[in-house]
Amino acid sequence: MNKTPARLIFLTFFLILSSFLITTPAAAQEQQLRPALLEQPMPDFALPSYQGPEVRISGLKGKNVMLIFPRGYAAPDRWCTICNYKYVELAELEKAKQLRKKYNLEIIFVLPYPRDTVKLWLESLPEQMAKVKNWKYPENLDQLDEKGKQSVERYRRIFPKDFTVSKDNIPMPFPILVDADHQVSSGLGLFTTSWGGSQVEQNIPAVYLIDEKGILRFKYISQNTLDRPEYEYLIKILDMIRQKKL
Repeated sequence: MNKTPARLIFLTFFLILSSFLITTPAAAQEQQLRPALLEQPMPDFALPSYQGPEVRISGLKGKNVMLIFPRGYAAPDRWCTICNYKYVELAELEKAKQLRKKYNLEIIFVLPYPRDTVKLWLESLPEQMAKVKNWKYPENLDQLDEKGKQSVERYRRIFPKDFTVSKDNIPMPFPILVDADHQVSSGLGLFTTSWGGSQVEQNIPAVYLIDEKGILRFKYISQNTLDRPEYEYLIKILDMIRQKKL
């Protein structure tokens, strides 16, 4: 019996399998998320939202996208108050000016934590806003020394607006994506366990503006926890994107 055909079939199968095993890891690696580059397509990813539905970035083409990565924890068991404040500020701005409708915009937040931790982040908003008010308007203001009064003035500059959040009405107008294994945050170069003088799982705060074609037109990665672009500035960038000037 001639065994050549059988050997040829085995050899062909072996070569195909070997090729698959060699090339598949490389192909998978190329599909891994990498830091986003300006004027290039935003790297695609999909994550479940805290509200329920999965959100895929490439599925938002046709809309402009404001993608925000808050810091999250600032220290063990302590949230970044500025992140909470900026979230509430944007929710109030959306309510007042309807930014999403005006700019054909989707606003998305991404936190590098499991769903239970995201829930704690949201539930902290009332306490965090109350804390900010206490910093700005302490009951013993007249009794503070010069250093204490300077601290109050500093808080008023950092948190210029007053917000109150009710435990029964926590604002959630935007999809909040649950990056439980922080693969997206890590892939974009944002996730870290050491930043701003603290050792804790956190993101470097960042914001990305993506146009209707899925091209990244603007990104800002904070240098420290106080370094955040104002929303008025981001709105100017959105105007430029809308007018095709950026």
